[in-house]
Amino acid sequence: MSCSGEHVSHSTENNLIQITPQLKSRLQKAKYGVFNHSAVELCHWTKKSFSNEGDCYKHKFYGISTHRCMEMTPTAMNCENRCVYCWRPTEFYDTLEMPAELVDEPDAIVHQLMEERRKLIMGFYGSKRTDKGKLDESLLPAHYAISLSGEPTMYPKLPQLIKYLKGLKATKSIFLVTNGQEPEMLQRLAAEEALPTQIYLSTNASNKKMFYQINRPRHRDAWERWHTSLRFLATVDTRTVLRMTLIREYNDNPDFGELADLMAQGNPHFIELKSYMHIGMSTKRLEQDNMLEMHEVREFANKLCSRLHGFSIMDESEISRIVVLQNNRRYTDRWIKEYLTQVH
Repeated sequence: MSCSGEHVSHSTENNLIQITPQLKSRLQKAKYGVFNHSAVELCHWTKKSFSNEGDCYKHKFYGISTHRCMEMTPTAMNCENRCVYCWRPTEFYDTLEMPAELVDEPDAIVHQLMEERRKLIMGFYGSKRTDKGKLDESLLPAHYAISLSGEPTMYPKLPQLIKYLKGLKATKSIFLVTNGQEPEMLQRLAAEEALPTQIYLSTNASNKKMFYQINRPRHRDAWERWHTSLRFLATVDTRTVLRMTLIREYNDNPDFGELADLMAQGNPHFIELKSYMHIGMSTKRLEQDNMLEMHEVREFANKLCSRLHGFSIMDESEISRIVVLQNNRRYTDRWIKEYLTQVH
């Protein structure tokens, strides 16, 4: 499937994939920093951490420094799914291909997005509420979250990108979030010694029918692709997480035995169970009632945990409506103390 000229275009100057000026303008108004097909953003929690008003649950669960976290993507408007709960503008995703000769090099992406992020941070220096020391530290990221928008495993030079980030002096950790539609890329990351610190696999369904209803994939073999990625997680030599977004009337009352069996196949180190949040573009597809209350997330976690052998409830974040389970059989320390600690 090729890019349509309406939303994602190829520059006539350098023949690289680029977001159209119209969509770039929309993203910039939403406080994204944009470079060709890549983007960066200061998330809600990063901004709050600048004024010591709280930290992201990744800090509470794993020790990630919120103000030094750079959330970025090399595939701002490229994804194989049109997930019903996604707060990004999936309506503008219109390509399943990113040819290697048409994408930016990893070093160019990182340098340009660093500069875009610096511009976003500069605006906070004028506020009396912000911690200037934190702002200074934030200019040199220690953690990279490759997620934000689109599907990062579509970027054909992802192994080189992760290796480049690893090589930066301040880097302590890298998280990669994937929908599992590119299992061959995940295999490449392992084969090319380019694994991130932690891989998240979106796991929103207990069976094929539910999978297609929630994820609305473009690939006909999407369920099989995702299953291959799930099996990959069971043996890969890095930290792994299955992340389930709970949506009322979609997946909040599954066959828990079926779901537990499925998750056991991935044998992850952690399972994050998080309520859908009624924000962004998802408000055009779902209602506020589709969100779960925290007590319902806890109840869901307890039911799942009772059917998953070897797992226990590790922690929760009420403000983010999330509960995390830990695998006590395939155990790794929850705290990320230094970069690239090997786990099994």
